[in-house]
Amino acid sequence: MITLGQVAIGRDNNLNLIRMVAASAVLVSHAWPIALGPETIEPLRALTGHKLGSLSVWVFFAISGFLIAMSFERSPSRGRFVRARARRLLPALVVSVLAVAFVLGPIVTTLPVGIYVTEPATWSFIWRNIVLAVPQYMLPGVFADQPYTAVVGSIWTLFYEVLCYIGVFAVGVMGLLQRTRVMLGLIVLYLLGWLWIEAQPDVSPRIWAVQNLSLPFVIGTAFYVWRDRIVLHGVGVMALFVPVLLLHDTVFYDAVLALALSYGVFWLAYVPGGWIRGYNRIGDYSYGIYIYAFPLQGFAVWLMPGQGPWENIMLAAPMTLICAMASWHWVEQPALTPSPTAAQRRRG
Repeated sequence: MITLGQVAIGRDNNLNLIRMVAASAVLVSHAWPIALGPETIEPLRALTGHKLGSLSVWVFFAISGFLIAMSFERSPSRGRFVRARARRLLPALVVSVLAVAFVLGPIVTTLPVGIYVTEPATWSFIWRNIVLAVPQYMLPGVFADQPYTAVVGSIWTLFYEVLCYIGVFAVGVMGLLQRTRVMLGLIVLYLLGWLWIEAQPDVSPRIWAVQNLSLPFVIGTAFYVWRDRIVLHGVGVMALFVPVLLLHDTVFYDAVLALALSYGVFWLAYVPGGWIRGYNRIGDYSYGIYIYAFPLQGFAVWLMPGQGPWENIMLAAPMTLICAMASWHWVEQPALTPSPTAAQRRRG
């Protein structure tokens, strides 16, 4: 038997590839509303009750819950943990927001460029999307006549990811990540609260977002806490989807779907090996895909009005990949690599 704890060591895994597939699936899912309008039904919605993009975001959050808990336990200090999280999210986000506002925006806006750059909404777009808590999706005159007028759309989830980071930090500071009985109690309380909210006929969008996105993150964190007891097996992947089918129309459906999806992700991440692991030599382009896809898909519609979803994918995907590669090699990777001076200071 292979346990998750036995294989979740080092970086020899398929997580980069899985995140890349998930980020690309978000791009595919968004092609329908961006090309045809916000009321268009996206792939998988009718079959699962969730959009392809939403399930892909669950994949990100499940992986993140596992890795963030691991990162906290392995960090030599709390400050190092916080700085590592900030370096992973903020530099690429700042560059992308500035690029959208001051490169893409002036090209496509219906306003004179001089007016566009002096509009208060142009500048609030920058600080609000960097702060994350109050995202702004529109820019003056940008995509104003297109089926979907939002310029950015995916970054709203980053605020809730940060909230999940704070949750792990709080639990870790209290020393609870290694106290499995206490963690079990906390997770049971979380699930009871989650089920209560799930049963409510109407909740605020913010509460819904916290409930929806924290679920796979908590599952990923639980997988880390009990990693030495979780056996990874292909039969287990198939078995967990049985209750998904049986509980489809119940309040438990999302919970069992998130659990089955998360287990499948970790099986794919750590069990298949061989040539597939060669993807790790390429780089981690998933974050760049995630933050650049939406504005570039809107740009694709601006370039070729009247296009359908598949045309949008074919046109936007290459542009997005180029930006993601540039983001990884020129922004993200340098931000994650400590300078020689900083490394020497830590050793000293």
